[in-house]
Amino acid sequence: MLKITLSVAVVLTAAAATPALAQQAQMSFFVTSQSMGKGGDLGGLAGADAYCQSLAQAVGAGGKTWRAYLSTQGQGGVNAKDRIGKGPWQNAKGVVIASSVEELHSANFYKMNKTTNLTEKGEVVPGRGDTPNHHDALTGTQQNGTAVEGPDDATCSNWTSSAEGKGGAVVGHTDLVGNSQGINFWNFSHKTPGCAPANLERVGGVGLLYCFAAN
Repeated sequence: MLKITLSVAVVLTAAAATPALAQQAQMSFFVTSQSMGKGGDLGGLAGADAYCQSLAQAVGAGGKTWRAYLSTQGQGGVNAKDRIGKGPWQNAKGVVIASSVEELHSANFYKMNKTTNLTEKGEVVPGRGDTPNHHDALTGTQQNGTAVEGPDDATCSNWTSSAEGKGGAVVGHTDLVGNSQGINFWNFSHKTPGCAPANLERVGGVGLLYCFAAN
């Protein structure tokens, strides 16, 4: 009797998990459930992209080409909006968060928020009012999806540095709240005071990323 009970439990558990996995296989956008643990040093764009790919792979969505939503500065700089394909994109629950690059960067775009900016596991990212607050997402990007202009480092040396007290990174807010100056776009809110893990944690983040399927 015990063996039969256990077998039934295993079957029921597998059946319950199957729809979730099938849905995640269709996922084309997520916020990383955890950081790489090295502050602003992501191994450059290639390292960040590989990280997005590995997290997607772990939940059955590795058949797509994943890109981190990040810009780089200086000669040969790259705009985040040009790296992520054309859309549409949907989260782990099947909710379409944007139909196109244009919609994603429109002036009154609020479809990406705490309830829709889910991790690859379909979980809500802790935000303002939660403990801990991890709502900062690294982007190095202006609200229109282009790289931050000017000589000041806004990308932690193009995502290769976690040096204490050097540079900083522009971040967006996954929950669209928190900046007292009122700038709370999903991809653009404020700059961190540095690139070391402790610098990110001081202002509400651990180095999470937005990941988009580019195909």
